[in-house]
Amino acid sequence: MKQYLRDKVLASLTLAGCPDSVVPTFEKPKIAEHGDLTTNVAMVASKVLGVPPRKLAQTIVDHLDLDPKRIAGVDIAGPGFINFRFTRDYYQNALAEILASGPSFGRVDVGRRRKTQVEFVSANPTGPLTVGHGRGAVFGDTVSRLLEWANFDVTREYYFNNAGRQMRVLGDSVRLRYLEEIGVPAQAFPEDYYQGEYIREIAQHLKAECGDTLKEEPAEGRFKARAEEEIFENIKGSLKRLGVAFDVFYNEHTLYESGKVQAVIDELKAKGLAYEQEGALWFKTSALGLEKDKVIVKSTGEPTYRLPDIAYHREKFRRGFDLIIDVLGADHIATYPDVLAAVKALGFDDAKVKVLIHQFVTIVQGGEVVKMSTRKANYITLDQLMDEVSADVVRYFFLMRGINSHLNFDLKLAKEQSEENPVYYLQYAYARIASIVRHAGTQTEGRNISRNFSLLREPEELELIKMLITFPDVVASCASAYEPHRLAEYLHDAAGRFHAFYHAHRVVTDDLELMAARMGLCEATKCVLGNGFTILGISAPEKM
Repeated sequence: MKQYLRDKVLASLTLAGCPDSVVPTFEKPKIAEHGDLTTNVAMVASKVLGVPPRKLAQTIVDHLDLDPKRIAGVDIAGPGFINFRFTRDYYQNALAEILASGPSFGRVDVGRRRKTQVEFVSANPTGPLTVGHGRGAVFGDTVSRLLEWANFDVTREYYFNNAGRQMRVLGDSVRLRYLEEIGVPAQAFPEDYYQGEYIREIAQHLKAECGDTLKEEPAEGRFKARAEEEIFENIKGSLKRLGVAFDVFYNEHTLYESGKVQAVIDELKAKGLAYEQEGALWFKTSALGLEKDKVIVKSTGEPTYRLPDIAYHREKFRRGFDLIIDVLGADHIATYPDVLAAVKALGFDDAKVKVLIHQFVTIVQGGEVVKMSTRKANYITLDQLMDEVSADVVRYFFLMRGINSHLNFDLKLAKEQSEENPVYYLQYAYARIASIVRHAGTQTEGRNISRNFSLLREPEELELIKMLITFPDVVASCASAYEPHRLAEYLHDAAGRFHAFYHAHRVVTDDLELMAARMGLCEATKCVLGNGFTILGISAPEKM
């Protein structure tokens, strides 16, 4: 409907002499009595044409060629808003369209197969995924699903580093635990080494396989390799359990091996944007509008993380992505501007990069912070959280709030089997609808009863239909804004509209035609909820 009205209003604007640069947008009025959709295009275009907004609005309305089967009325309000009211026939026909589209209802062509990369999680293989990683994983995966429903060509990518000091420390952490396990006196375990029990488990596995034959092995030999292997398998297992899969695992180390990091250094130097001082190599970010210059190679010769990140983003552009989305934790908020500045300085369009920062997660129960980390060091692992509640609950709770807000994950609420738990509320609504459809189906089985949606005239029925048909618009707006929490809110509201309808009107009734029509409304609701669940990555239970 938005596209239909956009085309009609654009035609009227053309007749009024308005340039193509003015494109109408439509929103749902805040007050229901004002109609079903409204546009402020007359107020926008009046500035271009030098015509009073209400006068221009009247001109637009006078030239509109609208289908009376779809549009019941148009009026002008306030300073020049144009309000549209839809016909009952439109809503009833739209219900049939939902049922005809089924599992594809809600797919929209916003992206037009735009080649898009979404990079998220990107944790180095030094330990299990934490709840903080989990929020980024769920958000990145759900944004990817939204973009796919909006017809973007999406590549999910995980960027990691298995080289450098942190991996050397990891290997030596396993070596020292291995020596403890085989009874060889070892030096004291350094405080800045990896302390988790998972390190000892890896050492125990090596002992079981190799006995004491590795006591002279260097840290960067079998110890580092085995640690990386086991930790990455653990990470992939956690992600699979959460319903997250990647198309590409990109190793930072390959950027060094292929000379791409050195190529960035050479190009920055050639542009006068890199210089040496006190043995270190500095990136001249002050020349690019940032506050102060940043070190990209330390005096020890070791690069800082900015340098390979610049090389990595350079490769993203070279690989032909039209849209690059980085999902990062709040600890990156001060560093990504340097990378974007370098990308622009190297001749790429930094406007194609969208950086999405997610805030931290705290697990609480009864208002108290929960510590579930007795086995694996000073953090709560994603697996520990999924052991406490289902993956469905973890995903939904991570998506309930916008990523700009710190998230308090209420463990007590997450475990409740009641309508207070928003996941339970949604899945119970879906299961209830499935049960109603099964029951009503037994009453109409074998009878040739047509679905006459014109029988759906009650306010609760029409309000539910109005909610359902906006699903494609919700998908489009959530995908364009990278805001999956708004989809979660929409589904919760849709479930509420269904409950209001169900409590007010019987589905199974002696009037078989009315029952068939209401069954169709139930099935359409089930379709919308199910498709929304698919995007959010949660299951749709037929029974609860």
